[in-house]
Amino acid sequence: MRNLFFLSLLVATLAACSAPKNTTSSNITKNNFEPQRPIPYPIEMPMNFEVALNNGTRTLSGVPGENYFTNTYTYKLDATLSPQDTMLYGKADITYTNNSPDTLNILVFELSQNLHKKGVPRKEFVEITGGMNIERVATADRELQKVNQYRLGYVIQGTHMLVIPGTEIVPGESIDLEIDWNFKIPQAGASGRMGYSRDNLFYLAYWFPHVSTYDDLQGWFADHFTGNAEFYHDFGDYDISITAPEQWLVMSTGEFLNADEVLSPAVLERYQQAGSSDEAITVVSPDDFGNATVSSDDSLLTWKFSAEKVRDVAFSATLESQWDAMRTPVGDMDGDGQTDYSRINAFWRSSAPLWEDAADFTAHSISYLSEYTNHPYPWPHMTSVEGAEIIGGGMEFPMMTIIGSYNRAGSQALYNVTAHEIAHMWIPMIVSTNERRFAWMDEGATTFHEAQARWDRYPDSFSRLDEFEPYLGLAGSSYEGEIMRWSDYHYPGPAYGVASYPKPGSVLIALQGVLGEELFTNAWLTFIDRWAYKHPTPLDMFNTFEDVSGRELDWFWRAWYYETWTLDQSIDSVTQDGDQATIVIRDLGKIPMPVDLTISYEDGTEKTHRIPVDTWLQGHREVSIQLDTPSPISEVVIDKEHYYPDVNRANNDWQN
Repeated sequence: MRNLFFLSLLVATLAACSAPKNTTSSNITKNNFEPQRPIPYPIEMPMNFEVALNNGTRTLSGVPGENYFTNTYTYKLDATLSPQDTMLYGKADITYTNNSPDTLNILVFELSQNLHKKGVPRKEFVEITGGMNIERVATADRELQKVNQYRLGYVIQGTHMLVIPGTEIVPGESIDLEIDWNFKIPQAGASGRMGYSRDNLFYLAYWFPHVSTYDDLQGWFADHFTGNAEFYHDFGDYDISITAPEQWLVMSTGEFLNADEVLSPAVLERYQQAGSSDEAITVVSPDDFGNATVSSDDSLLTWKFSAEKVRDVAFSATLESQWDAMRTPVGDMDGDGQTDYSRINAFWRSSAPLWEDAADFTAHSISYLSEYTNHPYPWPHMTSVEGAEIIGGGMEFPMMTIIGSYNRAGSQALYNVTAHEIAHMWIPMIVSTNERRFAWMDEGATTFHEAQARWDRYPDSFSRLDEFEPYLGLAGSSYEGEIMRWSDYHYPGPAYGVASYPKPGSVLIALQGVLGEELFTNAWLTFIDRWAYKHPTPLDMFNTFEDVSGRELDWFWRAWYYETWTLDQSIDSVTQDGDQATIVIRDLGKIPMPVDLTISYEDGTEKTHRIPVDTWLQGHREVSIQLDTPSPISEVVIDKEHYYPDVNRANNDWQN
């Protein structure tokens, strides 16, 4: 974002005699100008972003700076699931590498399960299960004791654990830690993002002490999890071992390494077939329940997975779920000219019959969005798990998503939520935004991507107006909050949801209208490419759009993202005199936007004309254009293609 703003803008005048001429009417005098409307003021650059510019980690062009860094880590996770008493027991060996220029004296971990601990601040009503019980913390050379203040050892505060190892982690060096823990699994935990259902399904997320993010803007990120806004993580590599009773089918983030050791021969054969099938194959049907896995002497099996460059790990364990699987194309990941594929899994129970299409829905979403984002899905599988009674909607994790049954909503609604959750595999799972502060960056992008996928799957459903409707229902009311408000600080009610989902999704469509789809797409894909496996802020997104488009867009960002203004353009009058016509446009709202006119004539011809945003940025409320007419005007329409979320379309159409 260039921190510049033109305080005085000239109205564009076209030279050709047949082109329309714009004039404005206002109370401007030669020496006195009183704007008739709010004029968006420049976007202020936060102090920490200025520091990042000076340190060379970020740039005003939106390109990550030459000194940009992310810290990395490896986890060796060993988990034991005890369905009978709904307990999880875990051990972690962690290597954390400091790639920053700073020497670190502490490590910060998120203990998200502490949302369920008595006395922890939260924004949701939750089941109290005691949270995460930390049994042991150790470095390579010492056992650390739990303490109640900042000194050698570890201290637990809310949903964080601060580890003071007693040794400095200098730039470029690593530290090894071991952590043992356990917790009682809540039935619908983390505000319905994990838990268990009907004694035959577990979905485990936020299940291990997760090292927090240390970035160039704020150092350690230590905003607590209060049950609403989600997460902000670096990327790490994981070796995962999950022990569960035999006949429980386990699937996790990561490549499934030991299918031949845990699946029964018949199930293994079908699983292998599915890896090269372009149509869904039933790997496990109800007829296989009780014979889906091999047996062991202790009636336990250990399932092994390996994941690279992911933000998090989730896993499912199902006892009576059908398992459908197939493959789907994702594009050319390695540049060898050959199409690459990812495996698709869907686990669902007979009580969710719409899920018979879930594998196909998942496959379409992965393939379409790989193509749309120009960034092939990079991981070995994508798994959708039906989790009715844990969740009503859906929730995403790397390679894993949990979604409700959608029995009442219908098949297309199930596709829509599947596409939405899978769209998160790009943002924030690849473009790792800070969900806890700026939920709109991932949810708004995902709402936008979901619409593209839906329109591809169901072309008859195409309607930009339908995308605007959830936002417009709240627009301009006292219940609306600014998009840029930190996510956990919205007023109770619908403000958080609208500011995070439909409004930023609608604003991306509006930006398509401003820039044109080709230029918008170029800028959008550039943003994804630049910030893959990095942590962009809103300014990095804004700066990228301005860099690629070559346009100063402070007025757009300010009006849509920082305010709760509304857009209301109207046709005030159309007068005709022979082969001349005058069209008067009034802007009744506060958001300045270009006016895209479609002018239809009685001889069947049609012309388009754009009134640039400059007029409104000067403070005017009204503009008129004069044009030559080949025949009498029959209709004038503002925004005929429906790119802009206008709160009152009744005044957008004039007919003779």
